[in-house]
Amino acid sequence: MADKSPPGLAPSSKTRLGISAWAIMVFVFLLGANGVRNLVGLPTYFVLAGIVVVSSVWVFLVVRPERYRWYRIPAPLYWFLGWAALSIIWSAYRFESVLGVFAQLATTAVAISLAFVLTWHELLRTLATALRYLIGLSLLFELWVSLFVREPLMPWWLEQPEGQTLKILFWSRDLLFSGGPIQGLVASSVLFGFLGLLGLIVFGIQLRATLVRPAVGWFWVGMAVLTLALTRSATVWVALVAVMLALGLALWARRLRADRRAPLYLTAGAMIAVAVALAIFARDALFGLLGKSSDMTGRAETWEKVWELVQQHPVVGWGWVSYWPTWVAPFEGLDTKAGLPVPSAHNAWLDVWFQLGIIGILVFAPLVVLTLWRVWFRAVDQPRRGPGPALPYATSALWPWLVIVALLVQSITESRILIESGWLLLVILAVKTRYDFELPALDTEPTKRPWRQVPIPRTDRG
Repeated sequence: MADKSPPGLAPSSKTRLGISAWAIMVFVFLLGANGVRNLVGLPTYFVLAGIVVVSSVWVFLVVRPERYRWYRIPAPLYWFLGWAALSIIWSAYRFESVLGVFAQLATTAVAISLAFVLTWHELLRTLATALRYLIGLSLLFELWVSLFVREPLMPWWLEQPEGQTLKILFWSRDLLFSGGPIQGLVASSVLFGFLGLLGLIVFGIQLRATLVRPAVGWFWVGMAVLTLALTRSATVWVALVAVMLALGLALWARRLRADRRAPLYLTAGAMIAVAVALAIFARDALFGLLGKSSDMTGRAETWEKVWELVQQHPVVGWGWVSYWPTWVAPFEGLDTKAGLPVPSAHNAWLDVWFQLGIIGILVFAPLVVLTLWRVWFRAVDQPRRGPGPALPYATSALWPWLVIVALLVQSITESRILIESGWLLLVILAVKTRYDFELPALDTEPTKRPWRQVPIPRTDRG
């Protein structure tokens, strides 16, 4: 059969374009899940979620990645998912646990598909494209609200309650021209701010590695910085500082031989100790500088209430459920903020202990720590091919390290690393670094050169 593809575009190229479009769609859906729910409503959202999962499995089966083997998936991921599924047996809310475990497995399947089907460069490119869509459309959305609606906007499917509307119910609070905090399409300044942080990481990496044109790169770095400024999320600013320090440590490590990094590790340990000491003994002054109360907007009170429940089932927990079903015990009436029930413990580690007990912590911690370990050495080890000399470092090797640091810092005050986009990114990095040991070198970066430097292909006409 004759090839119907356009001249100059091979069938494999068209296949990779389709795969990239699918990956962008998945990242937009999961990174912007709150926005999708507000845009289409819950019933349609669940239908779209099913389509995302089915399409991901279908792409995986069609592509059939050559390097896929079930034993290449990190063992701690099996342990965590297995223990979560087993917790259905003793769960205090069995039906909700079934739904929670199913959602966890579905998100894991999507992440595994992305990790095996995409290359490292495709992951970076599609993630960056999805973040451009989300950040750009969110800023346009806030601009539209401020210019034309001129008042706080609620999701179209949510009825306006009588009396004063709770601020947390608004999709947008019309604060763009007031300097924020804006919420974007995801209806949360914290979530939107974290998207800005992820955008700053990947856009900055692409710009420094010349993977995009300078004008494009600087524009989107500016949009990410603007997002961070307008969301005014203290927890995201703390994560930004941690990411900057992590970048500094990685660049320092690249200047040292592997057997001479002891001072670096001692410095990193000292920095962590100082951060913990400040959080414990000087949090009033620290959060005062960030314009927040020392209890982190009521999180300390939530943690105390969750800890009381942890002590009742400390070993095996209450049963896995991910998002809290606030209509059943013990979540019903457990805690409220701004007049609405709290949907998580606002601390991933406490949430795991609460739902899966200390055994859950013991299976979740290796997944995180081993992933952190592997992305660190991927960022700082010099690439080699065979027994020859080492190759120049690639800037793109840094983004997984910076993203996992951002996720870990966020896990202290949010539980997002356990659900939706947080779990997706964690599993992608855990799986990808477990089986794909390729370290990108400078000569493998698909750089965007200025058009004047691109040679014109010439053919001999004989």
